[in-house]
Amino acid sequence: MKKTSNKLYWKISITLLSLLVILGIMYVSIFNYIRHEYFHESVQRLHYDLAESALKEVKPYKDGKVQKPAIMDFMHSAMVMNPNAELYLLDVEGKIIADAAPKGKVVMESVALEPIKKFVASKGKEYLYIEGDDPRDLKRCKVFSAAEVRENDELKGYIYIILASEKQEAVESGLFGSYMLKLGANLFFITLIGALLIGLLAIWLLTKGLRNITQTVSRFKEGDYDARIADTDKVDFPEMSETFNEMADTIVSNIEELKSVENLRRELIANVSHDLRTPLAIMQGYVETLLLKEDDIDPEMRKQYLQTVHDSGGKLSRLIAQLFEYSKLEAKQIQPQKEPFFIAELAQDIFQKYQLLANEKGIKMNLNANNNLPMVFADIGLVERVIQNLMDNALKFTPSGGEVTIELVEKEKSVEVRIADTGPGISRQEQAAIFERYRQVGKEEGRSNGAGLGLAIAKKILELHNATIRVQSKLNEGTTFTFQLPSYVEVA
Repeated sequence: MKKTSNKLYWKISITLLSLLVILGIMYVSIFNYIRHEYFHESVQRLHYDLAESALKEVKPYKDGKVQKPAIMDFMHSAMVMNPNAELYLLDVEGKIIADAAPKGKVVMESVALEPIKKFVASKGKEYLYIEGDDPRDLKRCKVFSAAEVRENDELKGYIYIILASEKQEAVESGLFGSYMLKLGANLFFITLIGALLIGLLAIWLLTKGLRNITQTVSRFKEGDYDARIADTDKVDFPEMSETFNEMADTIVSNIEELKSVENLRRELIANVSHDLRTPLAIMQGYVETLLLKEDDIDPEMRKQYLQTVHDSGGKLSRLIAQLFEYSKLEAKQIQPQKEPFFIAELAQDIFQKYQLLANEKGIKMNLNANNNLPMVFADIGLVERVIQNLMDNALKFTPSGGEVTIELVEKEKSVEVRIADTGPGISRQEQAAIFERYRQVGKEEGRSNGAGLGLAIAKKILELHNATIRVQSKLNEGTTFTFQLPSYVEVA
């Protein structure tokens, strides 16, 4: 858990560093953009009337003709005085008539007049930041100053002055790069490192709650099953904390259940060992007697001995079959093959099978079933097993002169099966445990017979049918087991 926490800490730290670098790049980009805008707007504001001033020094037209030599002399003089400015004379259509640029530098024959007209129209109004074509660069626009050239109030063209020349742009770019390098060395990286350190400290403080959670999880992993996250509604990760506490409670509950199962398994082994040992000892004793007194035993006694061996073998067979059956049910290796059948007919068949045994024990058998009962939808073999287990249990504990009753009652969407006896009953404390695996009710009173799996098997089978079995019992009055099976018409 410690390694995981460290990984998360460093992942967040690297993410923070990356974010700060991205923000730094964005900061530099925004700063560069603002610097560019500020520089050009300030240059244009400072020199917006430069073209008007130029017209006062030279008259580009005389009697309708261009005074090119005078214009060129003025332009060269102006360029010497202000090398950052580039002067152009344009006609009314924006065609370049004269310029002071070295030969081959001007790559445009004309410039767009719309920005120039907009600039001229803005004089005396709210100032507008305007860029126009750069005759020396087809792809770039620059700030400028412009003025109309008129003769006798007739528009003859425009004086067009680029305010930021190529040389100025180059010098400015170099200076900016140098200053940005100094800024990065002296300010940007210091700010970045400071922000990173503060961020790492903040992350460390913010992940304190997570570290507490990981420590609690580590304690639980190392065997402290009482470790829980306290005050889950106040921690930074309430859902995670609640989930862990619930998971820990579930794990502890499962551990306790496993311990209980292990205890029950040991109890089962003890019970099975006793139940297996008794019939085996009986069989072994009678077989040894037959072998030792083979010539002295009369035929009637021999037959009685063999019958006893046979009964003990049958008891062993039934016990082993029960163990295998319950093991398969618990491992979910048995799946019900549901089909419609008449539960009344099945109850009648079981009633007939147990009638002889009941007569031998002096127990009265009763069957109460309506002939118009609907069909049920279930596994007929497994349902028969449930009823047989309940009948075995009833006949086992019902004394001579008592009664065992099978009753079928139609409900709204099902048929209810009741098996009642008039035996000694089951105490309220024991009723909660009679369906638990490997439990034997009445063991202390000497009434138990077998490994106590009959009711547990019945409960497992009914669970496969999404049904439950209930018990009602009073001491010295008897016990009734009840379960319901869905009607076939409802399932269909």
